[in-house]
Amino acid sequence: MKLSLRVNGEPVAVTVEPRITLLEMLRSACQLTGTKDGCGVGECGACTVLLDDQPVSSCLVLAVETQGRHVTTIESHHDIRIERMRAAFLESSALQCGFCTPGMIIAASRISAGASAKGIRAALAGNVCRCTGYTKIVQAIQQASAGRGQRRRND
Repeated sequence: MKLSLRVNGEPVAVTVEPRITLLEMLRSACQLTGTKDGCGVGECGACTVLLDDQPVSSCLVLAVETQGRHVTTIESHHDIRIERMRAAFLESSALQCGFCTPGMIIAASRISAGASAKGIRAALAGNVCRCTGYTKIVQAIQQASAGRGQRRRND
C-alpha cells in the first residue's frame, strides 16, 4: 500500500505491506532508528512516538493507519517540547543505558507543566526504565516543564 504522511514535519511517501507496524515502517522504510523495538506488545513504551500529537506505542499501530497523519519521533527538531525534554534529560543525567530514553522523552514531552512527581510517574506508567533511573527522569521532566533544559543548538 502506498502511504503519504508527515514524519517529523516532512512529507513522506512510502509503500508498505498492510501488516507492517508504524514502528517497522519508521525503522526500515524511513531509516529512523531512534524509536526502539522493545516488547512488541505495547507494554514497555520504548517505541513511543507522537501520532497527531498524542503519544502512542508504535508497535501497536499499523502503518496504514497513518495515511495523511502526522508522526513525530525522537529525531524531530521541530518540536520545542521534545527539544527541551531532550536537553533536560542530558543535563540531569536522566539516562543510563539509553534504551528507554527515546520513548520516555516523547511521552514526557506531553506531560502537563507543573505536574507533581506522583503525576509524572503516573503519566509514565506505560514507559519502563529497566535501569530504574526514575528519580532523575522525574527531575528532568520537572526541569523541562519549568522551562529549563534549553540547550543552545550548537552545544
